[in-house]
Amino acid sequence: MTDSDVAGPRTRRDAPEATPATGFTVWLTGLPSAGKTTIATALAGLLRATGRRVQVLDGDEIRATGSPRLGFSRADRETHVRRVGYAAQRMAARGACVLVPVIAPYAGSRAAVRTRHEAEATPYVEVHVATPVEVCSRRDVKGLYTQQAAGELTGLTGVDAPYEPPESPDLRLDTRDSTVSGCAGRLYAHLMERELV
Repeated sequence: MTDSDVAGPRTRRDAPEATPATGFTVWLTGLPSAGKTTIATALAGLLRATGRRVQVLDGDEIRATGSPRLGFSRADRETHVRRVGYAAQRMAARGACVLVPVIAPYAGSRAAVRTRHEAEATPYVEVHVATPVEVCSRRDVKGLYTQQAAGELTGLTGVDAPYEPPESPDLRLDTRDSTVSGCAGRLYAHLMERELV
């Protein structure tokens, strides 16, 4: 995947008028550097082009601004996922297309997010960005794998901290031989099949 596959910014002049529609949450789970945020950004462009209101909830940004005291213990990671899941559901319930590129390493906390959405009758799509750890480590977008290998970082998900892959996600994307636009297109097609767009 390359960044050049991501659509450029739209201006107010060429953006179509927003139309009322059912909101939903798309949660993209996967290892660090799997491509979650890049795919979410590309999908956001496709959705905005149809006039939909889109919110991308990036895990790192939310940690820095909304939960700065949380660490990376299992309990703190699960708290982080629950908080993001709550925010996503509330936004989606108000008609937004909420895209959540957050690792969410534990199956139990991901299930809790899905259960909350189902209880509130809010559509929810779990996407496993199933990029193998060796590919993620070569990409190493934030330098985390390099730091872990040098002994400067511990608790890296999928290396020396657990990652529980989804057994039955709504969609699984293998990014090894796929472009960003191809992955976003597959995800958009899935949303069309679910009659969410």
